[in-house]
Amino acid sequence: MPRAKRSKQYRKLMEQFSMSFGFREPYQVIVDADFIAEANKCKMDVMRRLEDTLHGQVKPLITQCSMRHLYGRKSEPGVEAAIEQAKNHFERRRCGHHPDEYPEPLSALECLQSVVDPKSNGVNKHRYVCAVNDETVRAKLRQVAGTPLIFIRRSVMIMEPMATVSVKIRSKDEKSKFRAELKTPDNKRKREDDDSDEEDAQQAAPNAGEADKPRKKKKAHGPKEPNPLAVKKKKSKPNPNQKPDNQNSKGSKAEEAVTTESTTKAEVTKRKRLRKHKGKGASTNSEAAAASGDGDGEANAADTKNQET
Repeated sequence: MPRAKRSKQYRKLMEQFSMSFGFREPYQVIVDADFIAEANKCKMDVMRRLEDTLHGQVKPLITQCSMRHLYGRKSEPGVEAAIEQAKNHFERRRCGHHPDEYPEPLSALECLQSVVDPKSNGVNKHRYVCAVNDETVRAKLRQVAGTPLIFIRRSVMIMEPMATVSVKIRSKDEKSKFRAELKTPDNKRKREDDDSDEEDAQQAAPNAGEADKPRKKKKAHGPKEPNPLAVKKKKSKPNPNQKPDNQNSKGSKAEEAVTTESTTKAEVTKRKRLRKHKGKGASTNSEAAAASGDGDGEANAADTKNQET
């Protein structure tokens, strides 16, 4: 695997550990005797490599039993340098296995398991990162949930993927969070409804004496009615007693014509102007016609008599 791809994978893996199991910087890394001896054999800068692998600050630790194992291998080449590095740069983790009670140091498996999982309940209580080269020790620590494992192979520091136990716990936590997020909107809505009810009650309390105002009805949920402008109008049934529109229009036109004719005749048959003639008879006849005012016929008759005279 290329270095960049492996680095990206390790960063994501530590993010998962931090989100699911609460790992924080500086990461506490417990190192056993075999791991630090192999690192010095390969002339590896352990601190820098651990920081590059875990993508964060590191706090290296070593147990008392591991230090006793290093002192027992002092005759091997490169172990003295490992002892000096452990003494100067690694913090001592007191595992409780004192030399007075345990003349022989405990094995790496027993010592690390007592430190990582002291109650044997399968939980990495103090969130340790275990840097172990022994395969049997790593197989045992995989059963402890939330335990990142690091080892060295061919002068390359490798971080194991998340164990199945840790993956199950992480997936369970994610499902519970997802369900909680699904439930929160209903709870928020209920709270908002309760708050609105309380506010309505507070507003209604001072106005209790006033007349109750009609409240607007809430809109009913369901299918909406069609747009009245888009609906065709219903055709009205024909009434047998009612005349058709053509006949009504003809009758109305005839009535209009009669009224117009009557008005024109009235205008034409106006009273004509009477001529004044000299003489007594003409004056008397004209006065009689003006006094009587009976119409156009009488005026004409008076004119004919005057002409005869």
